[in-house]
Order: sequence, then C-alpha cells, then structure tokens
Amino acid sequence: MQSNHSMGFYTEHIEPALVSFACSMPAIARERAAIVPEASGTVLEIGFGSGHNAAFYDRAKITHLFALEPSPAMRRKPAKRIGALPFPLDWLDLKAEEIPLDEKSVDTVLVTYTLCTIPEVSKALAGMRRVLKPGGKLVFLEHGAAPDPGVRRWQDRLNPIWGRLGGGCNLNRDPAALIRAAGFEIERQDAHYAKGAPKFAGYMYRGVAFA
Repeated sequence: MQSNHSMGFYTEHIEPALVSFACSMPAIARERAAIVPEASGTVLEIGFGSGHNAAFYDRAKITHLFALEPSPAMRRKPAKRIGALPFPLDWLDLKAEEIPLDEKSVDTVLVTYTLCTIPEVSKALAGMRRVLKPGGKLVFLEHGAAPDPGVRRWQDRLNPIWGRLGGGCNLNRDPAALIRAAGFEIERQDAHYAKGAPKFAGYMYRGVAFA
C-alpha cells in the first residue's frame, strides 16, 4: 500500500502533469478546435484544468470567463495560456457539484473532458443548468462509452486502474445520456472515434445542448 506522503506527491505533482499532457495531444487539440469557439457571452468553464481551451475561444464572442478548477496544482499551470486573454477571467476554486454562481447568470457552460471525472455528475449537471440564462447553452466535448462491444469490454476492464491513475477519470460513462438525464435537450451532436487517439479512450461526444 502506498503511503499518504507518496499518494500526496502523486496527486500534487505527477497526476496533474499526466492529465495536462494527455489533454494537449494533437488529436485532442483538434477536437477542442471544433467545439470551443461555440462558447459566447459570459462563460463558465467547468474543469478549467491547465487552460488548454484558452487558445480556442473565439475572443470576439466572450465577455467574461469563470474558470472553475478545484485543484490548486492545476490552477498553477495555465499562467502563460491565460495571460493574453482579452476578457476578464475569474477563478472559482470549488468542485463542479458546488458552482458558486447565481441562478441564470451565464450564457454558456463549457465542459470538456470533465464529466468523466466528477463523482456526483448528476448534481454537477443540475448546477450547470441552474446557472444558465434562458436560452443559454451547454457546449460539451467528452470521451466515453464506445458503441463497439469489443472496445466497450476493454473500457470496462481498464476503468478501475485508469481511474486511479487519471484523477478519477471514467472510460465508460455515456456523457450524452447523462446530459439528457439532467434535463438538457441536445440540439446537435457528433459522436466518433478521434483520429490518432487510442480507441478505448478515444470515442468522442461533441455537441451543444439547451436547458
């Protein structure tokens, strides 16, 4: 069994570096480029991480960004990526289940590669719906359960160890089903394997939903 000290070192230093590296792969960057520009107005980004979405925002469309990221280690990483943003950014250091914003206060909620890690994901999605203005949109990009039985079996097998190494990430959640169950209507969605990503972690759900 690992000591608390070694687990703390892993959580504080190794895990953020691994997650940041995985989130910066070219295949993932292409996916971000295809959906992040949909965000507009006052934006709440759930799981800001090390700021990989910052380069893909349509800067002319954003008036304010709330960056929700509970990990101090991850919040220390994105200084260079966010330094040149032309709109104000406020950090929110609570978990996605505890969004500290007023009801009907944001135009867009952006969530990328985060629904897979949130323990109480239904509660978090309910919070996202709560803070959206009437007509506001949920812009999402997530990996998850593959449609092919063989790939899905590997996802189920690998999920326990993958979660321990990757900050609680789940390979086999169905993000579209979770979004619909929270009361959102998915207006458009593209589901596909990302070119250049391993199939067990590369089935992407990308789209826009409304409350």
